[in-house]
Amino acid sequence: QVQLVESGGGLVQPGGSLRLTCAASGSTSRVYRMGWYRQAPGKQRELVATVSGGANAVYADSVKGRFSISRDNAKNMVVLQMNSLTPEDTAVYYCYAGTYVVGLDYWGQGTQVTVSS
Repeated sequence: QVQLVESGGGLVQPGGSLRLTCAASGSTSRVYRMGWYRQAPGKQRELVATVSGGANAVYADSVKGRFSISRDNAKNMVVLQMNSLTPEDTAVYYCYAGTYVVGLDYWGQGTQVTVSS
């Protein structure tokens, strides 16, 4: 089992920044990729950004150039720095951990990000 604990999130004005952090514990040796997905009301969950242990990052087109993902393998943590936020970024953000076992993924409990003036 892998446990994921998220922190960060909240309310920010358009153009502002937020930082999300996710810490993994448990059987972390199984984890290959970590990152973030998000789900807005009435929409499906979508990829935001993920990163492998070798720092190979993947971003959704909608966040490229605004968001940056980083990973600390020693601390089993992943950080999402979100800049130039827009109301379209409003969603529940979920930490994700993908393992080397096909079909075995883990999710955090989610943290709300609201971008509004």
